[in-house]
Amino acid sequence: MRQYMPGCFTWIKADPMGIRIVPADAWIDPARPVARALVTHGHADHARGGHGQTVATAETLAIMGVRYGVAEGALSAPYHEPISIGGGVLATFLPAGHVLGSAQILLEHAGERVIVTGDYKRSSDPTCQPFAVTSCDLFITEATFGLPVFRHPPIGTEITKLLDARASNPDRCVLVGAYALGKAQRIIAELRAAGWHEPIYLHGAMEPMCRLYESLGIPLGDLRSIAGVPKTELAGAIVICPPSALTDRWSRRLPDPLTAMASGWMGVRQRVRQRGVELPLVISDHADWNELTTTIADVNPAETWITHGREDALLRWCELHQRKARALALTGYDDEDD
Repeated sequence: MRQYMPGCFTWIKADPMGIRIVPADAWIDPARPVARALVTHGHADHARGGHGQTVATAETLAIMGVRYGVAEGALSAPYHEPISIGGGVLATFLPAGHVLGSAQILLEHAGERVIVTGDYKRSSDPTCQPFAVTSCDLFITEATFGLPVFRHPPIGTEITKLLDARASNPDRCVLVGAYALGKAQRIIAELRAAGWHEPIYLHGAMEPMCRLYESLGIPLGDLRSIAGVPKTELAGAIVICPPSALTDRWSRRLPDPLTAMASGWMGVRQRVRQRGVELPLVISDHADWNELTTTIADVNPAETWITHGREDALLRWCELHQRKARALALTGYDDEDD
């Protein structure tokens, strides 16, 4: 563990509505509009419109432009380039490996280094830059899957399950429920890497973000809107839709769909039963237990703050490994559909 003589991070405040950077009068991922917000990524429980100024990576700003209409007051923060945000604070956006444009934010002030991770993962993802391990004094980490039971399989294993299910059911389409930002594009890119070069059909709600990813340089291959496609042409096809559409009336127009759901929560049997899916795919855009603990060890901070999920188990792990830690109580952070 890093040796550190306090200041005690008095300039960083964990408020129920977000992380406040006191000397800069700024917030990270605030739960309501503020004068200045630093945004880690585009998911709705971290990114919102209405801020006076929004500081984020160019990709996150583009995503927020599509989802929330953010345009005025936007300041692009390139990865690895420190920017002054006022009050003697430097902020550096570093890749988080969560979704396209996602960032950890390194804050430097009064000789102290603080990293706020937002959401992150350590496993490979062809649609975004990998997590950058960076030393700091205080590490603020998510804990969405902060229980030892959560150990996600390699994504290649789950993509093989998907392709095998499709091959075993040539007269059915495989309908995959996936979060519209990040998860859907990752599945498509992994299918392409696995050799699936046939058209992939999209529910209308998935199209804007997929097209945005392509415009930002992420190739996704032959994507087609499912609107107006005859039922007979969809036998054996792969269709991507929002999780809510799996049991919606919309799905009834498909040829006997084999329903799949891509989520880290698909490792929990109760969640699989709740969703009523035939093919659970354990594909997560968050760090699992091993990735969380490995990351804390790699970063090796003097202190760790834990938020956004199952704080107690990760707090206990820190205690057992003689690492100073505390759990935060922030509002507005949801499970998403991971």
